[in-house]
Amino acid sequence: MKVVAIHLAPATRLPVRAVESVQAEAGKGLVGDRYHGTRHRHVTMQSQEFLDRAAEDLGYAFDSGATRRNITVDSGEIPTQPGTRVRIGDVELEVVRVAAPCRLLDDSVGPGAAAALRRRAGSACRVLSSGTIRVGTAVEVNPPGP
Repeated sequence: MKVVAIHLAPATRLPVRAVESVQAEAGKGLVGDRYHGTRHRHVTMQSQEFLDRAAEDLGYAFDSGATRRNITVDSGEIPTQPGTRVRIGDVELEVVRVAAPCRLLDDSVGPGAAAALRRRAGSACRVLSSGTIRVGTAVEVNPPGP
């Protein structure tokens, strides 16, 4: 599994922009993103493989940035169990909760998108260690301990 896209939005309802790399700050989130400094929802992650399945259900392709998630990985299932650790290069994340799709996706992606992305929308995570996340970096998932 590796990072294939990074998207940031400076504020709610402002457009996302694709970047090649981003600084992650422990306890704060991604520098330049609307969730930087929030309590728990620092980073959202999704899988391109699952987006492609949603696109098949919808009957049309869409850009991963349309979902407004921060990190898109190439394949595999994004962990949703709270406490699961995800390492992207030097940055360690901890899954906080499922990132449920909202009805606004029907506006940004297209009609039916929220339903097509149900159980495919990824996770919200908090940043545990600082570092740089880059497109192309490998992603390692470590299940929570006992």
